[in-house]
Amino acid sequence: MIRYQLSSEPAKRLAECVKQVITKEYELFDFRRTEVPPLLLIVDRSDDAITPLLNQWTYQAMVHELLGINNNRIDLSRVPGISKDLREVVLSAENDEFYANNMYLNFAEIGSNIKNLMEDFQRRKPKEQQKLESIADMKAFVENYPQFKKMSGTVSKHVTVVGELSRLVGERNLLEVSEVEQELACQNDHSSALQNVRRLLQNPKVTELDAARLVMLYALHYERHSSNSLPGLLADLRTRGVSEKYRKLVSAVVEYGGKRVRGSDLFSPKDAVAITKQFFKGLKGVENVYTQHQPLLQETLDQLIKGKLKDSQYPYLGPNTLRDRPQDIIVFIIGGATYEEALAVYNLNRTNPGVRIILGGTTIHNTKR
Repeated sequence: MIRYQLSSEPAKRLAECVKQVITKEYELFDFRRTEVPPLLLIVDRSDDAITPLLNQWTYQAMVHELLGINNNRIDLSRVPGISKDLREVVLSAENDEFYANNMYLNFAEIGSNIKNLMEDFQRRKPKEQQKLESIADMKAFVENYPQFKKMSGTVSKHVTVVGELSRLVGERNLLEVSEVEQELACQNDHSSALQNVRRLLQNPKVTELDAARLVMLYALHYERHSSNSLPGLLADLRTRGVSEKYRKLVSAVVEYGGKRVRGSDLFSPKDAVAITKQFFKGLKGVENVYTQHQPLLQETLDQLIKGKLKDSQYPYLGPNTLRDRPQDIIVFIIGGATYEEALAVYNLNRTNPGVRIILGGTTIHNTKR
């Protein structure tokens, strides 16, 4: 079974091409017949251009956003004072137990999990007891104990990665930047958002990329707002000395994923339940301020699992439709997926027994890509 996003011409074309291949190579697909046929859902990145532009706070997504993951490899050669053997590291859930257990956890938990691992080792060596209060303490600890390094190259790798993430968060003022990004993605208070974007554009710690990203998010959300102040923000970017290549991206991202292009309503909750959820999310307090955003894909898949995804927006290809609840779902995002969406799929798989979702896409995005 194939469903595709109606508002996207590429999604329709890809759906038709896949159908042709299945029809032509029928024998290849005539194995392991299941009671409920698997479902392929094809969607378009342009329906949600917000998700790839946000800073991330879970381990895997954060590493990709700030350092970049390329075929499971991370280039750490630019890290100040990096040792030779850590210039490039591999992060793979298949052969790195710590990474497999921590890739979907938030940044605060990662730090404390590394600390626990190292303290566990210290407990076995009481003579060398020392307190681990900061990332710097941990790095010093790892460097000073060759036998520990030998035993646990994994830990030295993760201490280095987390240390660099921590340095970049401070250097680029990312906690503050991320808070405003989340406000732009999830709230609807235009004057507060505008004021906060303007304030951060004046901050010298905010990088060119982060300044441009804030203006892009503003442009996507408040594109048709009666008090839209995009020209003023673009002027602020110019005054700040942000290069033309970044300034041009603001109009490019609206052209790519603006209201005219989108098939869904990206910014306003669809029903009373969603509005209530958003209200309670707002009440939950500060610890969630950096992770309020849920990618559009989460809602799309949730609706699909419940049998509520509208045929008018995501039609089936051909006359057949699925009567039963889908069990095997392959979702493919034309234009690329993100690790935030991978996390959403992981959580949906965990909370919906009997449903298996696989996420695919033309690439894995971070903001730079």
